[in-house]
Amino acid sequence: MKSIQEYVITQNETCLAALTKLDGLKSQQTLFVIDDCQKVIGTITDGDIRRGFLKGLTLETPIINFSYPQFKFIDGKINVAKIKKLKQDGIKIVPKLTPEGKIERIYNLSELKSIIPVHTVIMAGGRGERLKPLTDSIPKPMLPLGDKPIIEHTIDRLISYGIEHITISVNYLAEQIIDYFGSGRSKGINISYINENKPLGTIGCLSVIKEFLHSTILVMNSDIFTNIDLEEFFLNFIEEKAEMSVASIPYSVDIPYAIIDLKQNQIKGFKEKPKNTYYANAGIYLIRKKNIKMIPKNKVFNATDFMDLMINSNRKIIHSPITGYWIDIGKLDDYNKSKELIKHL
Repeated sequence: MKSIQEYVITQNETCLAALTKLDGLKSQQTLFVIDDCQKVIGTITDGDIRRGFLKGLTLETPIINFSYPQFKFIDGKINVAKIKKLKQDGIKIVPKLTPEGKIERIYNLSELKSIIPVHTVIMAGGRGERLKPLTDSIPKPMLPLGDKPIIEHTIDRLISYGIEHITISVNYLAEQIIDYFGSGRSKGINISYINENKPLGTIGCLSVIKEFLHSTILVMNSDIFTNIDLEEFFLNFIEEKAEMSVASIPYSVDIPYAIIDLKQNQIKGFKEKPKNTYYANAGIYLIRKKNIKMIPKNKVFNATDFMDLMINSNRKIIHSPITGYWIDIGKLDDYNKSKELIKHL
């Protein structure tokens, strides 16, 4: 990961200095021009320099004369719809600026699917009873899937959506997970851990997390293998102004017979071999932080309990169907199916 300084050049440096620095970037060649107060005042690309040469500027001309002042940037809170528009417009590199106009962070949008402002909690404390004897010495989230553990596929997908803050709830053989991922520094993110000394259900551990770093919490089971579009999931949640969103799996049932349409005891018609679609809980949730206080502390509490509580409190809960693949690796057949699927990805 490149440092901010590698993308920065001061306004009085020469065009030659800028060319040298751009060459060092290899790909996504954009520099941010800063003034004496470290405020960003423009950008420089190879195209800007070529246009400057056509106007008669030289290699010794200060780079401020080549710069493009109408650059794109992020300020304040991350706006996912804006990030999506920047990507659609072909913007590859974008800075996040402080209120003073200084660079706080640089995002390479060519390497990210989006930037989702959530604090993610991954539930990874289960015993994995149905996968024994595989889980006798390895926690289920650490079972290999292709070239890395199951849970690492989830974490890498989160990273691809610009998610930086992850808390992992651990218990059984917790040290294997903690030793493997550590603080998350090697992946450029922050990982913390909650050790469930006693099982707290599928969502109970949220009650003991002291601090959430975003106003929206993404909760995921650790044994899920999926390519869910997290940007679409999040945008739908925001647009619907929901308090909670549940990712769902469409499940269709084909009835091989003509079904009688009845009103009381009178036949009104037939439905020829109908297909009914139902939606199953995918074990992935978005929750507004303010609702976490409803979860009882240090008690077994499942996601379905929380949903019942939300419904009874007249909070808006929506579902968002997953259109890609989704496998809950709870049994040996599911694990083998996932190992076969990943060979073709």
